[in-house]
Amino acid sequence: MHKLFTDGGARGNPGPSAIGGVLYEEDKEVGNFSEYIGEGTNNQAEYKAIIRGVELALEKNISEVDCFLDSELIVEQLNKRYKVKDKELAKLFVKVWNMTMKFKNITFTHVRREQNKAADALVNKALDEELS
Repeated sequence: MHKLFTDGGARGNPGPSAIGGVLYEEDKEVGNFSEYIGEGTNNQAEYKAIIRGVELALEKNISEVDCFLDSELIVEQLNKRYKVKDKELAKLFVKVWNMTMKFKNITFTHVRREQNKAADALVNKALDEELS
């Protein structure tokens, strides 16, 4: 089974933002990303990170993936337990939702920030490189 850990963050909310993620097969890293994405909110960055991560899984022809995010809001929205009220987030939600149809099985699970250190480090790396 494949595992995808993603994170998004903004310095200021909104402010300069970036995304990061790591894709694993068993315990072996098979891909990652770290990208500055411009101005945005934390929640927009979280959605853009999961979109990029799901794209990465699709590029590698993965049909089953467990996704782990440290944003409880985004996980609850993707699991349809919370409504998406923000118009910008709704557009990103629809994009993720449409992409999930390409998978045999995809799950979204909330993890504590300590369990998402690799993705968080990639976010900060992209921000540090852009802002230094």
